[in-house]
Amino acid sequence: MLILSNVMIAVALFFMAFGIIGIFRFDDFYSRILISSKVETVGFITMLLGMMLRTGWDYSTLKILLIGLMAIITNPLSTHAVARSAYISGYKTGREKKDRG
Repeated sequence: MLILSNVMIAVALFFMAFGIIGIFRFDDFYSRILISSKVETVGFITMLLGMMLRTGWDYSTLKILLIGLMAIITNPLSTHAVARSAYISGYKTGREKKDRG
């Protein structure tokens, strides 16, 4: 179980590192917010699964599971709220700014 948990944690770190590189590669605001949401959700959940395997099945595993459920619920909602408020306020994306300038 320890090897599997280390692999899960390493996969999470690998995914987060490439996600951060992906954030800098995109020039559009909405693409960046989408990729950051995916990186945070998938990387964090994979990290929590690795920690759950590491701790074994006890009370702390239940706590980690509840933290994961809260992240699954709140992260997409907060990303949607930020993107929607940017759209409603008329925020210009990177592509639109380059076309005009």
